[in-house]
Amino acid sequence: MGLETSVICVFAGASPGARGAYAKAARALGEELVSRGLDLVYGGSKVGLMGAVADAVLEGGGRVTGVIPNALVAKEVAHEGLTELRVVASMHERKALMAELAGGFIALPGGMGTLEELLEILTWSQLGFHAKPSGLLNAEGYYDGLVEFFDHLVRERFVKEAHRAMALVEADPGLLLDAMSAYVPPRVAKWLDASST
Repeated sequence: MGLETSVICVFAGASPGARGAYAKAARALGEELVSRGLDLVYGGSKVGLMGAVADAVLEGGGRVTGVIPNALVAKEVAHEGLTELRVVASMHERKALMAELAGGFIALPGGMGTLEELLEILTWSQLGFHAKPSGLLNAEGYYDGLVEFFDHLVRERFVKEAHRAMALVEADPGLLLDAMSAYVPPRVAKWLDASST
């Protein structure tokens, strides 16, 4: 199935994080999106990794749509140089609109908000609400602990292996986008089954 549209939604921190390699990875992802003719939709901030990926796409001549709640326009420092900035009423509306616009999802390093967005989109996929690919750009091993926890969920029989496989993981943006393009959603007739994993 792969990507449903030429728009990738990126979840990312509004902070640059502790390592310069995170911003480098964000820029590399933005450059890779442009090289493949893919547009970006993201949370609309001009700072941190959010700003880094958006700036890289814009500098390469790509289209960038930001989606930000009115209450966060000042706090997250809305990016005013985007192709389009949509100001919405709530976080719920922000996530729903980004999901609607996107053909796939990538999580860069980030904090609680990034994790919440990633896990919600994976849950929606598990429930069959969408069949779009989701990936973690595991820069500098940032997501190693989370990936191990996903495997722990499978071992403890809270998540089926087929659903665990929905979270694609690569350290290289090109390899991650290749995996997303080749993605085939799991065919699990009944996701909630206490007798099997």
